Amino acid sequence: MEIKIREIETNDSSKVVFLWNDVLGVRTVTIENFRVTMEQMSKASNYKTFVALIENHIVGFISIVHALAVGSANGYLHITGLAVHSDYQRHGIGTELLRFIENYAKDRGIASIILCTGMKRTKAHAFYKYNGYDKDSYCFDKVINLD
Repeated sequence: MEIKIREIETNDSSKVVFLWNDVLGVRTVTIENFRVTMEQMSKASNYKTFVALIENHIVGFISIVHALAVGSANGYLHITGLAVHSDYQRHGIGTELLRFIENYAKDRGIASIILCTGMKRTKAHAFYKYNGYDKDSYCFDKVINLD
């Protein structure tokens, strides 16, 4: 099973939206808001989304942002989304996506990658640990009422 990884293209949107909703359980992602966000992200060179394909079928994706930070010479990569279709999980696709991003970072002199994952996603925690990621902090968030 050969896995090909490439940058997302416009016609990939529906399959990536499916993965956001189905695998990650983020039910607020629609084709329209995904399209608008991707347009905004493409204007900024620090956002990237890559898809994993098997026989030209999208089976996973990874999204990153290159952020700057005081005290970090080249900043860091923040993985903002990673999902593999449930039919293809435990076949090395997620690991291939991580390795791809690790090489992407290395090629750009970026020495740190961070990510956040839900507290109850224990299988994801084990996956990241298996791939050499350490749990070294907590992520906090707060929803701001815009009314």
